[in-house]
Amino acid sequence: MLCLIVDDDADDQELFSAAMEKTMLDNYTCIFAGDGAEAIALLNTAPVPDYIFLDLNMPRLNGLQCLSEIRKQERLQEVPVAIYSTSSDELSKNKALGLGATAFISKPTRFHELISKLNDFFSAHAPAKKH
Repeated sequence: MLCLIVDDDADDQELFSAAMEKTMLDNYTCIFAGDGAEAIALLNTAPVPDYIFLDLNMPRLNGLQCLSEIRKQERLQEVPVAIYSTSSDELSKNKALGLGATAFISKPTRFHELISKLNDFFSAHAPAKKH
């Protein structure tokens, strides 16, 4: 299982990684990108991930712009992509889902809530089959 985590905040990357260790997933690897542009470059060279998590607000290429670029690539069409953000406004959520996000996850304030939200996401969205 390969998970791409795209977030410009190193503390959030660390927190997300720690939460992943507590989820139901076994045998996974997290790779990280610091912004959407870095993520697109990585996706052009790395194996197709099973899951992609995009922070909404990032420099250079934000989460929505990155999502739009991801969905243009045929080999990434079936990969579950979650936008996660401290923002929980309906406009951002609807825009993300309209661009092809699989889910919109509001960053919780408590660690155990993040684990719970990730488990809910993994339960609802099996990774795409790799060819």
